[in-house]
Amino acid sequence: MRKNSLKDAFRQQQPVINGWLAIPSGYSAEIAGHQGYDSVTVDMQHGMIDFASALAMLQAISATPATPLARVNSNDPAQIMRLLDAGAWGIICPMVSTPEQAQQFVSACRYPPLGNRSFGPARALLYGGKDYPQYANEEILTLAMIETQQGLDNLDAILATDGLDGVFIGPNDLSLTLTGSASAESQHPKMLAAVELVVARCRAHNKVAGIFCTSGQAAAKRLAEGFSFVTPANDVMQLGRASREAVAYARGETPSASGSSGY
Repeated sequence: MRKNSLKDAFRQQQPVINGWLAIPSGYSAEIAGHQGYDSVTVDMQHGMIDFASALAMLQAISATPATPLARVNSNDPAQIMRLLDAGAWGIICPMVSTPEQAQQFVSACRYPPLGNRSFGPARALLYGGKDYPQYANEEILTLAMIETQQGLDNLDAILATDGLDGVFIGPNDLSLTLTGSASAESQHPKMLAAVELVVARCRAHNKVAGIFCTSGQAAAKRLAEGFSFVTPANDVMQLGRASREAVAYARGETPSASGSSGY
């Protein structure tokens, strides 16, 4: 089976830079995969992407050096299994707030006896190899999103879930629930404490600590703080930023830093 290079990077304590796609396009997915990202995530929660588009995007990413991942729109075993069958080499699951939810998520990603994933790997066999069923449990990456106070309260129990590789902070939702305002780069004391807690507990459990960031500079800062998996904005944010800068420079103006703060 094709090895998951992200797991090798984590074992070697190497940072992972993850691309993020919200625009339903195989062409843009292929472009992103060739830009140096270690992985590229197809976002089916807040992106404008249906399953047919996701399949084409996973196929496009598979033709690049990047590892194809997907964020599902909910902790729905049927959708998780279908995306794995389509060739996602890892799943990011939103709104995981209890150890029971974490266990449900992981079980959907693992074949028996470690989980309850239904057998039918379909395209995963083409991308991964004929022995995919024998090794998928070891290679598929599982990241649970921490986005609520309840998730923080249950963080140690969530991280103790067998088969869970780590957690991924959804900073806007977490900031919203902790401070009443959605801000991916919030400096509110409660948000700063939550970020420090996640990094510390992931280190204690030897699990991946991931977070969505608004820029490459913000991602570099998060890596320095101890995160091992960072997303430096998504395609929508990057397209908007590059377009604003191009227009401003063409008009002889200073580019504006305003724009979407992401997910």
